[in-house]
Amino acid sequence: MKNFSPQGHPHQNTHEWQPDIPPDDQYLDLVYHHNSNVSGQSSPNTSSFFSLIFYLVPIIGVFPSLWTLYRRDGTREQIAISRLSTTLTLTWVLGYLLLATGAETSHFAQLRLMILNSFFTSGYFLVSIWLIFRTIKGKTQRLPGITPLSRRIFAKKPKRK
Repeated sequence: MKNFSPQGHPHQNTHEWQPDIPPDDQYLDLVYHHNSNVSGQSSPNTSSFFSLIFYLVPIIGVFPSLWTLYRRDGTREQIAISRLSTTLTLTWVLGYLLLATGAETSHFAQLRLMILNSFFTSGYFLVSIWLIFRTIKGKTQRLPGITPLSRRIFAKKPKRK
């Protein structure tokens, strides 16, 4: 990079101004590190990032989520997403079972309950996919109502003496 000097009249005696610019390789490192953390967050390592996405995969992701919650060996973000994924899946399973049972026992509302069950299942899958896209974009994975519920259900309980 060239140091730049102010442009003046050729007959004027101008003194040159030279900014403090580090050598090219240091400058590129500074620019790279600044651009990689534009969102203000540190870049997650790849295995952690893919585990977050895997936790949010519908139905399948609940198993590694439960394992992470059982062992409590993940980062704060992994534990939060594990709680959310587990709560979403357990809510879906409970709703699915209740609607399917209601559809089997009721002759009058059978079709209505089966349609409601399919909407409920589609909603679960769409919310999971939406959360995966939000994770890829680096946005928050909070859901109103579900996130506080998951914190209450999977709260760390104090050990009894």
